[in-house]
Amino acid sequence: MARARKATSVARPVTWKDVCALARALPETAVSTSYGTPSLKVKGKFLLRLKEDGETLAMRMGFLDRDLLMRAAPRTFYITDHYRDYPAVLVRLATVDRSQLAELLENAWRLVAPQRVVKEFDAAR
Repeated sequence: MARARKATSVARPVTWKDVCALARALPETAVSTSYGTPSLKVKGKFLLRLKEDGETLAMRMGFLDRDLLMRAAPRTFYITDHYRDYPAVLVRLATVDRSQLAELLENAWRLVAPQRVVKEFDAAR
């Protein structure tokens, strides 16, 4: 679980291009589309997508981790009724810390990547 950080002003907001650059470090991750928006998938499985507003990510995440993040930094992490029963959190790119996003992205990747790929990734570190 990524440690929750209080939302602070971010020097430069994270962009979709930044998210894709962070994802390049994670094996089997590819740029795709979901619901007509840019997304990242791992071997075809949903990892995250850029919401229609172009400023928010919908990211795969377990319910407990999601609840902890939303309590710690509600300005950055939230859900709508649509996501209440889905293991995902909404992330405001304008306020998320880049290093925290990298950690959350890797955690989300570990949820959907095949175990073999995760083991190879860990062994290579």
